[in-house]
Amino acid sequence: MHELALADAVMKAALRAAEDAGMDRVERLVVKVGELQQIEKDLFEFSLTSVLSSQDQRLADASFQVTEERVRFGCNACGREYGRNDISLDDSDQGEAIHFIPELSHAFARCPDCGSPDFEILAGRGITLERIEGTGDG
Repeated sequence: MHELALADAVMKAALRAAEDAGMDRVERLVVKVGELQQIEKDLFEFSLTSVLSSQDQRLADASFQVTEERVRFGCNACGREYGRNDISLDDSDQGEAIHFIPELSHAFARCPDCGSPDFEILAGRGITLERIEGTGDG
């Protein structure tokens, strides 16, 4: 269950951030998930709210907002910026490979203008703890 492992990592990061900020209770987390993660948002949110938040009292009443960040690529050869819908993959195995190892996108994707595989992933990769709100004596 990929989503549970990702949610667990977010919770650990949130607890560390809360501790660093002197919070004894987390009230709200805003999490941004990159499109390349290709997670099941409902399962990820369920993992955050129902499974993991019950494991630590500091997270027990926290609310979670999960947003998606669309992927953006930038071609190093011609300068074009493009998204996931601008490229075509030959089969679902390629999409699955990119899901687990985003760096593999260079093996399968090409710039829609010049055909170059030389591009940067500008946005839409990974998971970011965007904001944490809470209370405490810190």
